[in-house]
Amino acid sequence: MRKSGIIAGAAGAIVLGLCGAHFVRAANLANARSVPAHSLPPAGHGGVVVELCDGVTHTEVAGLKPGQPMSHTEALAVTSRLMAEWRRKHPASEWIMAQTEQKTATPVPADSGGNIAGPGAAAATTLKSQQGDTYASFHERDFKIWKAQTDAFVAYGNQVFHSAKLLGSTIGVSCDMCHPNAANTHPETYPKYQEQLQRVALLRDMIDWCIENPVKGKTIDPNDPKMRALEAYILAQRKGVPLDYGKH
Repeated sequence: MRKSGIIAGAAGAIVLGLCGAHFVRAANLANARSVPAHSLPPAGHGGVVVELCDGVTHTEVAGLKPGQPMSHTEALAVTSRLMAEWRRKHPASEWIMAQTEQKTATPVPADSGGNIAGPGAAAATTLKSQQGDTYASFHERDFKIWKAQTDAFVAYGNQVFHSAKLLGSTIGVSCDMCHPNAANTHPETYPKYQEQLQRVALLRDMIDWCIENPVKGKTIDPNDPKMRALEAYILAQRKGVPLDYGKH
Protein backbone atom coordinates (compact mmCIF):
# COMPACT_ATOMS: atom_id res chain seq x y z
CA MET A 1 0.00 0.00 0.00
CA ARG A 2 2.85 2.38 0.81
CA LYS A 3 4.57 1.85 -2.56
CA SER A 4 1.33 2.05 -4.53
CA GLY A 5 0.48 5.27 -2.70
CA ILE A 6 3.77 6.82 -3.79
CA ILE A 7 3.28 5.67 -7.38
CA ALA A 8 -0.25 7.05 -7.41
CA GLY A 9 1.05 10.30 -5.96
CA ALA A 10 3.73 10.55 -8.63
CA ALA A 11 1.14 9.97 -11.33
CA GLY A 12 -1.05 12.62 -9.79
CA ALA A 13 1.88 15.01 -9.74
CA ILE A 14 2.49 14.42 -13.46
CA VAL A 15 -1.16 15.05 -14.25
CA LEU A 16 -1.04 18.19 -12.14
CA GLY A 17 1.98 19.37 -14.08
CA LEU A 18 0.19 18.76 -17.37
CA CYS A 19 -2.73 20.86 -16.19
CA GLY A 20 -0.28 23.77 -16.11
CA ALA A 21 -1.44 27.33 -16.28
CA HIS A 22 -5.17 26.54 -16.29
CA PHE A 23 -4.92 24.81 -12.91
CA VAL A 24 -2.79 27.60 -11.44
CA ARG A 25 -5.16 30.34 -12.62
CA ALA A 26 -8.14 28.59 -11.00
CA ALA A 27 -6.33 27.67 -7.78
CA ASN A 28 -4.77 31.07 -7.24
CA LEU A 29 -7.95 32.91 -8.06
CA ALA A 30 -9.52 30.98 -5.20
CA ASN A 31 -6.53 31.76 -2.96
CA ALA A 32 -6.79 35.45 -3.80
CA ARG A 33 -10.41 35.50 -2.66
CA SER A 34 -10.08 33.65 0.63
CA VAL A 35 -7.52 32.00 2.88
CA PRO A 36 -8.51 28.54 4.14
CA ALA A 37 -8.98 28.37 7.90
CA HIS A 38 -7.55 25.57 10.00
CA SER A 39 -10.03 23.09 11.43
CA LEU A 40 -9.84 23.54 15.19
CA PRO A 41 -12.15 22.25 17.91
CA PRO A 42 -14.58 24.82 19.28
CA ALA A 43 -13.90 26.44 22.62
CA GLY A 44 -15.28 24.21 25.33
CA HIS A 45 -14.93 26.50 28.33
CA GLY A 46 -16.17 29.82 27.04
CA GLY A 47 -12.71 31.00 25.97
CA VAL A 48 -10.81 31.44 22.69
CA VAL A 49 -8.82 28.70 20.96
CA VAL A 50 -5.31 29.94 20.09
CA GLU A 51 -3.21 28.04 17.55
CA LEU A 52 0.30 27.87 16.12
CA CYS A 53 0.91 28.31 12.40
CA ASP A 54 1.23 24.52 11.98
CA GLY A 55 -2.57 24.45 12.18
CA VAL A 56 -2.50 21.61 14.71
CA THR A 57 -1.00 22.74 18.01
CA HIS A 58 -3.59 24.71 19.98
CA THR A 59 -4.92 25.57 23.40
CA GLU A 60 -7.95 27.28 24.81
CA VAL A 61 -7.49 30.45 26.83
CA ALA A 62 -10.30 30.26 29.35
CA GLY A 63 -12.11 33.49 30.08
CA LEU A 64 -10.83 35.23 26.94
CA LYS A 65 -13.64 36.58 24.77
CA PRO A 66 -13.52 36.79 20.94
CA GLY A 67 -11.96 40.11 19.95
CA GLN A 68 -10.59 40.70 23.44
CA PRO A 69 -6.80 41.25 23.32
CA MET A 70 -4.49 39.71 25.87
CA SER A 71 -1.71 41.76 27.42
CA HIS A 72 1.75 41.23 25.91
CA THR A 73 2.77 39.18 28.95
CA GLU A 74 -0.33 36.99 28.74
CA ALA A 75 0.01 36.43 25.00
CA LEU A 76 3.70 35.57 25.36
CA ALA A 77 2.88 33.05 28.10
CA VAL A 78 0.27 31.34 25.90
CA THR A 79 2.47 31.16 22.81
CA SER A 80 5.42 29.95 24.90
CA ARG A 81 3.30 27.04 26.16
CA LEU A 82 2.26 26.23 22.59
CA MET A 83 5.86 26.34 21.36
CA ALA A 84 6.93 24.05 24.21
CA GLU A 85 4.20 21.61 23.17
CA TRP A 86 5.30 21.75 19.53
CA ARG A 87 8.92 21.06 20.46
CA ARG A 88 7.84 18.16 22.68
CA LYS A 89 5.98 16.57 19.74
CA HIS A 90 8.84 17.26 17.28
CA PRO A 91 12.06 16.51 19.21
CA ALA A 92 14.11 15.97 16.05
CA SER A 93 13.02 19.17 14.30
CA GLU A 94 14.17 22.74 14.51
CA TRP A 95 12.07 25.87 14.33
CA ILE A 96 13.36 27.89 11.41
CA MET A 97 14.78 31.16 12.63
CA ALA A 98 15.71 34.25 10.66
CA GLN A 99 19.32 34.37 9.57
CA THR A 100 21.40 35.51 12.52
CA GLU A 101 24.88 36.86 12.89
CA GLN A 102 27.19 35.35 15.47
CA LYS A 103 30.44 37.01 16.52
CA THR A 104 33.40 34.81 17.36
CA ALA A 105 36.87 35.73 18.54
CA THR A 106 39.71 35.22 16.06
CA PRO A 107 43.34 35.69 17.20
CA VAL A 108 44.97 38.81 15.76
CA PRO A 109 48.20 37.96 13.88
CA ALA A 110 51.46 39.58 14.92
CA ASP A 111 52.65 42.63 13.02
CA SER A 112 55.90 42.80 11.03
CA GLY A 113 57.85 43.38 14.25
CA GLY A 114 56.38 40.34 15.94
CA ASN A 115 54.19 42.41 18.23
CA ILE A 116 50.53 41.78 18.96
CA ALA A 117 48.01 43.99 20.66
CA GLY A 118 48.26 42.05 23.91
CA PRO A 119 47.59 38.66 25.49
CA GLY A 120 44.51 37.06 24.06
CA ALA A 121 44.06 39.84 21.51
CA ALA A 122 41.29 38.90 19.14
CA ALA A 123 39.24 40.35 16.31
CA ALA A 124 35.49 39.92 16.02
CA THR A 125 34.52 37.74 13.08
CA THR A 126 30.92 37.70 11.93
CA LEU A 127 29.50 34.33 10.94
CA LYS A 128 26.04 33.84 9.46
CA SER A 129 23.96 30.84 10.34
CA GLN A 130 20.44 29.67 9.75
CA GLN A 131 18.54 26.83 11.29
CA GLY A 132 17.31 23.97 9.20
CA ASP A 133 14.03 22.29 8.36
CA THR A 134 11.05 22.75 10.66
CA TYR A 135 8.79 19.93 9.57
CA ALA A 136 10.33 16.55 8.80
CA SER A 137 7.21 14.39 8.58
CA PHE A 138 6.36 14.92 4.90
CA HIS A 139 6.50 12.05 2.43
CA GLU A 140 7.87 11.73 -1.09
CA ARG A 141 4.33 11.96 -2.47
CA ASP A 142 3.83 15.35 -0.78
CA PHE A 143 6.98 16.80 -2.32
CA LYS A 144 6.05 15.53 -5.80
CA ILE A 145 2.60 17.13 -5.63
CA TRP A 146 3.95 20.40 -4.25
CA LYS A 147 6.67 20.56 -6.90
CA ALA A 148 4.13 19.99 -9.66
CA GLN A 149 1.92 22.79 -8.36
CA THR A 150 4.86 25.15 -7.87
CA ASP A 151 6.27 24.44 -11.33
CA ALA A 152 2.85 25.06 -12.88
CA PHE A 153 2.55 28.32 -10.95
CA VAL A 154 5.96 29.50 -12.20
CA ALA A 155 5.06 28.39 -15.73
CA TYR A 156 1.97 30.59 -15.66
CA GLY A 157 4.12 33.51 -14.48
CA ASN A 158 6.46 32.83 -17.40
CA GLN A 159 3.48 33.00 -19.74
CA VAL A 160 2.28 36.33 -18.32
CA PHE A 161 5.80 37.79 -18.33
CA HIS A 162 6.12 37.09 -22.05
CA SER A 163 2.61 38.18 -23.07
CA ALA A 164 1.68 41.79 -23.78
CA LYS A 165 -1.97 40.72 -23.90
CA LEU A 166 -1.97 39.08 -20.45
CA LEU A 167 -0.10 42.06 -19.03
CA GLY A 168 -2.76 44.39 -20.42
CA SER A 169 -0.31 46.35 -22.55
CA THR A 170 -1.90 48.96 -24.81
CA ILE A 171 1.20 49.23 -27.03
CA GLY A 172 2.20 45.57 -27.47
CA VAL A 173 5.15 45.68 -25.05
CA SER A 174 5.80 42.76 -22.66
CA CYS A 175 8.23 42.42 -19.74
CA ASP A 176 10.63 40.10 -21.55
CA MET A 177 11.39 42.69 -24.23
CA CYS A 178 13.54 44.59 -21.72
CA HIS A 179 14.20 41.73 -19.30
CA PRO A 180 14.75 38.46 -21.22
CA ASN A 181 14.07 35.57 -18.83
CA ALA A 182 13.62 38.13 -16.02
CA ALA A 183 17.20 39.39 -16.47
CA ASN A 184 18.31 42.28 -14.24
CA THR A 185 15.21 42.20 -12.03
CA HIS A 186 17.10 41.20 -8.84
CA PRO A 187 14.10 40.12 -6.73
CA GLU A 188 16.48 39.15 -3.92
CA THR A 189 17.25 42.83 -3.27
CA TYR A 190 13.70 43.83 -2.28
CA PRO A 191 12.48 45.60 -0.22
CA LYS A 192 14.58 48.59 -1.24
CA TYR A 193 14.24 52.28 -2.05
CA GLN A 194 13.25 52.71 -5.69
CA GLU A 195 13.97 56.07 -7.28
CA GLN A 196 11.16 55.63 -9.81
CA LEU A 197 8.62 55.30 -6.99
CA GLN A 198 10.36 57.67 -4.56
CA ARG A 199 9.75 55.23 -1.70
CA VAL A 200 10.71 51.84 -0.34
CA ALA A 201 9.19 49.24 -2.62
CA LEU A 202 8.44 45.54 -2.72
CA LEU A 203 9.00 43.52 -5.87
CA ARG A 204 5.28 43.69 -6.72
CA ASP A 205 5.40 47.49 -6.48
CA MET A 206 8.11 47.62 -9.13
CA ILE A 207 6.24 45.14 -11.30
CA ASP A 208 3.19 47.40 -11.14
CA TRP A 209 5.30 50.46 -11.99
CA CYS A 210 6.68 48.70 -15.06
CA ILE A 211 3.22 47.59 -16.16
CA GLU A 212 1.83 51.08 -15.78
CA ASN A 213 4.74 52.87 -17.46
CA PRO A 214 6.92 50.98 -20.01
CA VAL A 215 4.15 48.45 -20.73
CA LYS A 216 1.39 51.11 -20.74
CA GLY A 217 -1.14 48.93 -18.95
CA LYS A 218 -3.17 49.09 -15.75
CA THR A 219 -1.73 48.15 -12.38
CA ILE A 220 -2.60 44.68 -11.08
CA ASP A 221 -4.16 43.98 -7.70
CA PRO A 222 -1.56 42.41 -5.34
CA ASN A 223 -3.75 39.31 -4.91
CA ASP A 224 -4.49 38.90 -8.61
CA PRO A 225 -3.28 35.47 -9.82
CA LYS A 226 -1.25 37.20 -12.54
CA MET A 227 0.69 39.33 -10.05
CA ARG A 228 1.33 36.34 -7.78
CA ALA A 229 2.51 34.26 -10.73
CA LEU A 230 4.74 37.07 -12.02
CA GLU A 231 6.45 37.28 -8.64
CA ALA A 232 6.86 33.50 -8.56
CA TYR A 233 8.41 33.43 -12.03
CA ILE A 234 10.85 36.27 -11.35
CA LEU A 235 11.92 34.76 -8.02
CA ALA A 236 12.37 31.34 -9.64
CA GLN A 237 14.92 32.75 -12.05
CA ARG A 238 17.19 33.69 -9.12
CA LYS A 239 17.04 30.39 -7.26
CA GLY A 240 20.09 29.95 -5.05
CA VAL A 241 21.00 33.66 -4.94
CA PRO A 242 21.28 34.87 -1.33
CA LEU A 243 18.77 37.44 -0.06
CA ASP A 244 20.31 40.91 0.12
CA TYR A 245 17.51 43.38 0.76
CA GLY A 246 18.19 47.05 0.14
CA LYS A 247 21.03 46.42 -2.31
CA HIS A 248 21.34 48.64 -5.36
